[in-house]
Amino acid sequence: MFSVKYDLLGKPLELKKTHDFCASGKPKLAVVFIHGLASDSRTFANALKYLEGTVALNSVRFITFDLLGSGQSYKNDKLNYDYKDQLTALNNSLAKLKLDVPLVLVGHSLGTLIVTRYASTHKKTVKKLILVSPPIYTEKDLDNPAFEIAMKGFKDAVSLKNRAILREKSFNNSIEKIVKNRKNYQTLVEITTPAVLIYGDLDQIIAPRNIPKVVRENTKYISAIKTPGRHGVSREKYNKVREILEETLNA
Repeated sequence: MFSVKYDLLGKPLELKKTHDFCASGKPKLAVVFIHGLASDSRTFANALKYLEGTVALNSVRFITFDLLGSGQSYKNDKLNYDYKDQLTALNNSLAKLKLDVPLVLVGHSLGTLIVTRYASTHKKTVKKLILVSPPIYTEKDLDNPAFEIAMKGFKDAVSLKNRAILREKSFNNSIEKIVKNRKNYQTLVEITTPAVLIYGDLDQIIAPRNIPKVVRENTKYISAIKTPGRHGVSREKYNKVREILEETLNA
């Protein structure tokens, strides 16, 4: 589906797998987690402890990856860190797993955009999407001067923890080429993979007013759950992930 790109060692571009566990050793479902911007797979550490400690999910294989340019994954300024690069690496990484059970993709923030775009081109591969804190912006939002002001506020907040990240190509290109991509909204509206959107009632990053709109435009495949809280992967959010996975297993 995507042209193969290679790293400096001549190997196909892949994401770094950072976690792979199934309590029973005989999985019936595989769940792959993709993290957000200015983060890495450790975003899901607390969620994984909770989910893997849930007896009803003992037959679920839980897997996490670091996106290109993040955490332990491959970094190189020759990469564009755009959809093509991230999706090529994700596709190669999933193929390497040789999964023989249904696949659920869980994304957080930036990760929701990547897994949604992946599912839109791999309709027979992905059983369900769970999108945690999805940043859903319409073209009108992107053209609004207030959007750039909000984005500057986000960058300022990130720089308080890691000022150096503002100079990283992976960080800046992820914003310009993925978060601001004008096809994001329509890709979600047209998705034919069942998707559940989970978002906090105080999240100011994601344009929460757009979530009910997306659901109305694609009621067949999209539903949404609002929880207390802001943008992070909170206990309230991963408790909802648990409920969705249990429901998926029993379907």
